[in-house]
Parts: sequence; C-alpha cells; structure tokens
Amino acid sequence: MAFENLFLGILLVILGIVVATVVILNQWQRGVVLTLGKYSGTLGPGLNFVIPFVQQVITVDVRIVTTEVPKQEIMTKDNVPVLINAVVYFKVEKPEDAITKIENYNFAVAQFTQAAVRDVIGNNELDAVLMQRDKLADAIKQIVDKDTGEWGVDIQSINIQEIELPTDMKRAMAKQAESERERRARVTLSAGELEASKNLAAAAERLSTSGALHLRTLQTISEIAADPSEKIIIIVPTDFASTAAQLVGGKKKD
Repeated sequence: MAFENLFLGILLVILGIVVATVVILNQWQRGVVLTLGKYSGTLGPGLNFVIPFVQQVITVDVRIVTTEVPKQEIMTKDNVPVLINAVVYFKVEKPEDAITKIENYNFAVAQFTQAAVRDVIGNNELDAVLMQRDKLADAIKQIVDKDTGEWGVDIQSINIQEIELPTDMKRAMAKQAESERERRARVTLSAGELEASKNLAAAAERLSTSGALHLRTLQTISEIAADPSEKIIIIVPTDFASTAAQLVGGKKKD
C-alpha cells in the first residue's frame, strides 16, 4: 500500500513537471522568456517548451489595444479653459522591451498621452483646437510615439474624442453664429431689393413716354370693365383720344 502511494506521488510529480514544460500561446500572444531572471528569448504562437523552475514565461498581447485618456481641463494659448479627452490605439511591436524596459506599458502610454495632449493643446489657440483637431492629434501621436518606441510600443493613432467649452463660451459662439446667419439673410434681402429696384426703374423708364402710359391706361380700363355688374366712371386726359387714335392707326398700317 505504501509502495503504491509512493508510486502515485512520483507519477504526479513527473506529470506536473511535464505539464510545466509546455506553454501554449494563441496567435495574438507572445511569450517573453526569463531564464533565472534574465531575458533569453521570445516564444511565438503554438506549442512551446521551457525548463520548469528555471525559466519563466510572461505572456504579452500583441493586438491593437485601445486606451482612453482621462478627461482633463487644459488652458489654451489664448487663455480659454477646455475639457478634453482622447483615445489612443497602440500595439506592442517588441514584447521583450515592453516587459524589461517599463513596469506597466499600458498605464505609461495613457500617462504619456495625457501629458502630450496637455502640451499640444496648451500651445494652440481655441480656433485651432476646434478647427484642426486631426492635425493636433497627429502632433500628439508623434510626441508619444517618440517616447514609447523605446519600450517596443508602436502608437497606431490618437483621436481627440470630445472638446467641451465653458458655458459662457458656448453662449457667445451660439450668439455669433446667429449674428452670422442674420447677416447672410440681410445680404440676400438687400440683393433682392436691389434687383427689384432695377426692375422698377426700367419699368418707370418705359412708362415715362406718353404713348406707353396711355397704352397701360387702356389695359387697366379693359381689366376693370371685364365685370359687367360694375359701373365705373373714368376721367380720361384730354390728349388721351388723340394718342389712342395714333396707336390704332399705327396698328392698321401694320
């Protein structure tokens, strides 16, 4: 009985050692191997073997990681306080550097990005912050990528998610936008009035001749007389008859 227990114990120890030698990594994982505390290699995906109790494997995810940079209040170059948050996308290119050169690369990337956002936004005026968001994000990326590259981390992109302005600044911008809309409306109205005045001037010039004026009078009389139930008394100018006769005569000659 004692022999069987000893045999079972030895078998379990051997099995445990065999299991400890096997390391299986997924496609998106890499294994940083430390032999007696010193970096000795990087394992790829699939089945790997290590020396138990001598080698340690630290698993690193090499997929693109998304980290949100906490919202912070930043004073722009023209002394306007804004609340800004951002998102950084990065991936580990060199797992051995990410493990041996920085304690926590995820936290470090977020902190470096936060500092870079504060630096870039603080050196630009509000108009540039609002209108050139992509350009500023690229400037932030270059700053962060320069520092994190030493840790084996590659910054894929940085997006400025939200820019929140003070309440009084929002009101001022809304008022400015409303004033701009009113200005455009007045310009459009003025253009219409100018066109109308030109048309009226042209019409007045055409009607300034006696014949044209009398012809218009005839048209008006014809329109009024269309309703037989109405009795209308019209005072005709003294030269109206002669002008009408000339017009009629001119039409007959034609």
